Amino acid sequence: MHPYNRLPSSGHSTPSPPPSPLRSPRLRHSRSKGARFTQAQQPPRSFPQRLAWLILSVLLRRQGIFLFAPLIYISGMLLYMGTVSFDVVPVINHRPAPGSVYRSPQLLAKLRSEMDADNTSTDAISTIWRHSYKGGQWKPCINNSSGGLPESNGYIYVEANGGLNQQRTSICNAVAVAGYLNATLVIPNFHFHSIWRDPSKFSEIYDEEYFIKTLENDVRIVNKIPEYIMERFDHNMTNVYNFRIKAWSSIQYYKDMVLPRLLEELVIRISPFANRLSFDAPPAVQRLRCLANYKALRFANPILSLGEILVARMRERSASNGGKYISVHLRFEEDMVAFSCCIFDGGHKELEDMKAAREKGWKGKFTKPGRVIRPGAIRINGKCPMTPLEVGLMLRGMGFDNSTFIYLASGKIYDAERNMAPLLEMFPNLLTKEMLASPEELSPFKNFSSRMAAIDYTVCLHSEVFVTTQGGNFPHFLMGHRRYLYGGHSKTIRPDKRKLALLFDNPAIGWKNFKRQMLSMRSHSDSKGFDLKRPNDSIYTFPCPDCMCFTNKSNDTKSSLAS
Repeated sequence: MHPYNRLPSSGHSTPSPPPSPLRSPRLRHSRSKGARFTQAQQPPRSFPQRLAWLILSVLLRRQGIFLFAPLIYISGMLLYMGTVSFDVVPVINHRPAPGSVYRSPQLLAKLRSEMDADNTSTDAISTIWRHSYKGGQWKPCINNSSGGLPESNGYIYVEANGGLNQQRTSICNAVAVAGYLNATLVIPNFHFHSIWRDPSKFSEIYDEEYFIKTLENDVRIVNKIPEYIMERFDHNMTNVYNFRIKAWSSIQYYKDMVLPRLLEELVIRISPFANRLSFDAPPAVQRLRCLANYKALRFANPILSLGEILVARMRERSASNGGKYISVHLRFEEDMVAFSCCIFDGGHKELEDMKAAREKGWKGKFTKPGRVIRPGAIRINGKCPMTPLEVGLMLRGMGFDNSTFIYLASGKIYDAERNMAPLLEMFPNLLTKEMLASPEELSPFKNFSSRMAAIDYTVCLHSEVFVTTQGGNFPHFLMGHRRYLYGGHSKTIRPDKRKLALLFDNPAIGWKNFKRQMLSMRSHSDSKGFDLKRPNDSIYTFPCPDCMCFTNKSNDTKSSLAS
């Protein structure tokens, strides 16, 4: 028996399916009778009903037309939207993410009365540092070499680029490389930068004679390359072979790649030299870094003298606090605000000023095709520079009252009259180098950004508390130097800026809650003051244990009893 074939005939006869059995005449009769009765009961259809029935019948018979249903639906929606005004379409307002908007002025206005009425603050500046290193203390232990040096393998000339402390990194790294390769280091040349615009030479910022004398048994250092060698290059340093070294190269790279060329040429040039040596290095290299940074580099006498005078004046002004004062490194200059791409409360004028500053300092960097700048995300990530208002609010929350003396280290604050007003109201005893020194005292340094920064560095170094508000080489070097001077503790407040962004953008927070959060942040800075260097950390920020030795308290006690 063949199965039923639904396909059309192809020339061969296919048997038809067997006929269905006949139904009972009685059943047929009853159905036709019921149908006639039902049709008689139904009212006549209207024209729209008949039209709809006709369309539905056609669709059911021609099911392929359903493939066009989505197209018909979309066309209908477009026709409908074309007849409706877009003014009636609801607008969904997305609430900014917490911490993404600068609302610190509103928060200060809300907390001001409670803050001024708070009398619970103790002598914060004298009680802030409570944490001590377990079981002992750290002391400087950098030893100079004794005896002569072997014959030099040649001369190394480096160009130190960047600002004051980036140049300091280059100097110390150059000392380490020259010593490791048994080469003679030429006093580094400072590269003139369009941002810092300081043409100062090494001897105008550092005590050159003291630098050479301190390192004489470890590294040969000279002012210039001998004439007989420079004759080969027509007395032109640009003719000397320049090594283009990758950032963070290992000291082994210098031994394998630089030393052979040095032995061949007798003099090589490395430009630029900033960050061209890895933080991880053998103990011999780290010792030279420590020696250069903490012992050999001393500011030139004019800078050092004025810096010490300003320190004495700050201690005299803060005599009621035992001569203790706070130093704050505030980075709210125009170039810093522009580079951050953050938005504050300056309105249209601020936006135009920052746009012009970015174009002047970094032509095209921020307007490259495809570059997307998200100021809100930058603020949430804690990358925005703190405003003077935020610094004042934070310090008041940490327990420092309005009688505290503050030294402010900064360049020219953007829109200073408006932005500095809240900080001066909260801390009327705030001073700068321009307030402490006379115009005559400052005049030799006035137009030199690195020399002015060196004065700030000196005053900050000797403060009881140092507050950093933004990353960079200045606070990192200061933290390391303070650790070296103060038994391994940096005595530095490093605020959690991600947390601050959320707190400053919280309109519901009260003064007691805000102060509790600030005291917790202050305590955390105290506990982290003794951090030791880990792999890939900078020795200039973490001098322990490479530049300092740990002394057990029990050993000190025994030795004192024996004496």
